[in-house]
Amino acid sequence: MVASPYEGQPEKNWLSITQDLIKKHPLSLRDMADATLESWKSIFDSGIGTEHFKIGKDIFPSPQIMGFFLHELIPLKLKAKYPKLWKKEKDVGEKDLVYLPNPFYSVEIKTSSNKNKIFGNRSYGQKGNSSKKDKSGYYLAVNFEKFDESTNPQIRLIRFGWLDHSDWISQSSETGQQASVSNLADKYKLVVIYKR
Repeated sequence: MVASPYEGQPEKNWLSITQDLIKKHPLSLRDMADATLESWKSIFDSGIGTEHFKIGKDIFPSPQIMGFFLHELIPLKLKAKYPKLWKKEKDVGEKDLVYLPNPFYSVEIKTSSNKNKIFGNRSYGQKGNSSKKDKSGYYLAVNFEKFDESTNPQIRLIRFGWLDHSDWISQSSETGQQASVSNLADKYKLVVIYKR
């Protein structure tokens, strides 16, 4: 497990630590925003099947499917742009976007149709879980609109930063399947790089 860059630091220092982590990251904020927005556009530009059915015209996927497309396309866009530096995850222990020279800079991607929150499965908020993927590290958080059949939904918000395993809070219900990010982490550890 990666040591937290925020360990022992008061909350008033968190934003400057986040900004420093972002500066050190090998991808520019522009690269991440562009890859996200281009991926979203690609979803609507593509045709499916021999009839070339269009998303937003013939097919109106659920938010989970739209999130899946983003999750797949963003790493592929960045790999296409920087093939010797980035790849899409293949192994269960890898982050979604893998930085080949140094996995420390690999990025987990979270998408949501919520206006401004992101979620993980319940294991994100559980201590001592046996997940093979480290829950601490760099995160790209993307919020998008749901379908309204009269218009194509848009990307609302793109944020980038660092989240620690301890920033995730599981639902208190025993049957709850979700974890969300604490308000403090949401405020100081994720920086807005695009807002519609």
